[in-house]
Amino acid sequence: MSTDAAVRRAFERHETYADADEGFVVETTVFDSRVVIETSDETVYTLTIRTPTLASAVEEDVGDNLLDGWFETFERRVADASKAVRADIELTADVHSEEGEAIVTLQFPFEKAERAPAVVQAMTEYVEGTYVEGVVPGFTYRPPVSGLLANATHSEETDHDQGGGPLPL
Repeated sequence: MSTDAAVRRAFERHETYADADEGFVVETTVFDSRVVIETSDETVYTLTIRTPTLASAVEEDVGDNLLDGWFETFERRVADASKAVRADIELTADVHSEEGEAIVTLQFPFEKAERAPAVVQAMTEYVEGTYVEGVVPGFTYRPPVSGLLANATHSEETDHDQGGGPLPL
């Protein structure tokens, strides 16, 4: 089986992904997330996650200093996404703002086709978790962020009632 076929098959078998026109959509996050795979000399994964900027996520006006600080912090934390997995990943990270979105692009070579879907999922969930950690108290959040916060609150209450436990990974 060719590398391209092995990678495609690994993603098709993984319940986290839906086949898309170009690549695969990550279905375990509320953010628009997609991975595109290129195979040549090495297999390179490009994961793009579109999140709302702070200004577009809240109903209130936000000062420029807070907006800049929020974005810079998000950008710095996202650069550590490879630490979410137990693999030696040479990650290239880019975060930029465009039309109310903070667009995260993570690109990395990875040769183990059978592990690639789990690696991409872990990085996607790392970015989502990093986003939630950056939520600034005192604002009224719009969907999808308001839903993430509601789920986190519900999950925290449920975990507390059941004794909690360590986070996966």
